[in-house]
Amino acid sequence: MGTPFTQVYNRFLGKITDDMYMELTPEDTMRDLRNLLIDAIPGFEFPRKNLMDYSIEETENVLEDTSSFKADLSSEEINILAILMMIGWTQRQVTSIENTRMKYSGSDFKFTSQANHLSKLLNLLAETQRQSHHMQRLYKRRRFDENGKYESN
Repeated sequence: MGTPFTQVYNRFLGKITDDMYMELTPEDTMRDLRNLLIDAIPGFEFPRKNLMDYSIEETENVLEDTSSFKADLSSEEINILAILMMIGWTQRQVTSIENTRMKYSGSDFKFTSQANHLSKLLNLLAETQRQSHHMQRLYKRRRFDENGKYESN
């Protein structure tokens, strides 16, 4: 059967907060999530399953996304892909032109500089990349034994 892309999307969406997805149409949201996932796959350094073997099903209703990996992914593999999607999402935030434009705010909002905001985004990107490397190192160094418990490789 394989793992549906929507399982990875849901894990990713549970890790971020972005009002942009509220402004996009559901169809555009699904297309964006698919692009983030496909861009994230090569970042998974040494997967035990073939992540490049997937099927993308184009349907009339994009919300009924039946795209899936042919392999059954573990929760750990889904989590690593979601973190890799976060890296792509964060890189998008860092390179957004909105971060280089001067913004004005009302008196109800505290004004912060774009340089400070960009610095925080770069820190978030570095932390997300660190988390991805850490999770992938753990993934590479352990496996399940015959009793279903983790053991070191």
